[in-house]
Amino acid sequence: MHTLWNMTVKDDVREFLITRRAQVTPGEVGLADVGGDRRVPGLRREEVAMLAGVSVDYYTRLERGNIRSASESVLNAIARALLLNDLEQEHLFDLARRAGASGLSVAQVRQPRAVRESVQRVLDSLALPAVVYNAPHDIVAANEAGRALYVIHFDTDTRPNIARTTFLDPRAQTFYADWAQARRMTAAMLRLEVGRNPLDEELTALIGELSTRSAHFRQDWAAHDVHEHRSGVKTFNHPGVGAIQVAFDGWQLPGEDGLSIVTYSAGPGTPDADRLALLPAWARSRHEVSLDGQPAKVDEPTP
Repeated sequence: MHTLWNMTVKDDVREFLITRRAQVTPGEVGLADVGGDRRVPGLRREEVAMLAGVSVDYYTRLERGNIRSASESVLNAIARALLLNDLEQEHLFDLARRAGASGLSVAQVRQPRAVRESVQRVLDSLALPAVVYNAPHDIVAANEAGRALYVIHFDTDTRPNIARTTFLDPRAQTFYADWAQARRMTAAMLRLEVGRNPLDEELTALIGELSTRSAHFRQDWAAHDVHEHRSGVKTFNHPGVGAIQVAFDGWQLPGEDGLSIVTYSAGPGTPDADRLALLPAWARSRHEVSLDGQPAKVDEPTP
């Protein structure tokens, strides 16, 4: 078990460093590109070694996954040489801790299944759509507008899971205006969580399932990107109210370890804000049932 684990970590270290090195050009780090054919995209190993102040042999060993003896100062130097952002640097240190943990003493992670009643009351008081999810991307809480916005994710007999729907539900391909980006970001967020919680059995099982069932996931996972949902803009092609472009803001939920909350908003007075405001009424209309047990005939909201 330990041998298999260490081999996996070495593979992750190797692929992470190689993919990061491939993304940095000589010009970005102040090196003169003398032209000619470069056998590798991005920086060469010797260029990374020079920038980090280590020998080529030593960096080569690191890139082959032998990172367990690397010091904090060396890891920081490698991060600077490869222009790693804060999340990528965090991921590099997570990989180094995994490689150096001979006894695998990392505590088993238990994923939160729900939020406190007081947190749910706060969610319900928000006019904006809001969802709360854990590391494996289970949606553990939402308000009415959030459930309406994420309608295809909640259309399941099991616990809603953002990653599973994004990669395995055909409707996701049109629900997300930029499905390719949604996939890449989801895979990158899972990659970050795996680095943080390597013994999370639920997370490991999800990665295994997606790897088996989705060629797109295998492709996105192989990029070794890491991402955290903080802020940005995305567009949903919502089946009830049409295309909605929204700003999203995410943060760790205070007092709820392992949970993140994301809210969605649009500028006041914009068509997107009007569509967001229609979501709760649209959701309620879907659940109205006539006396004969058939869905009630209601007018769809007009954006």
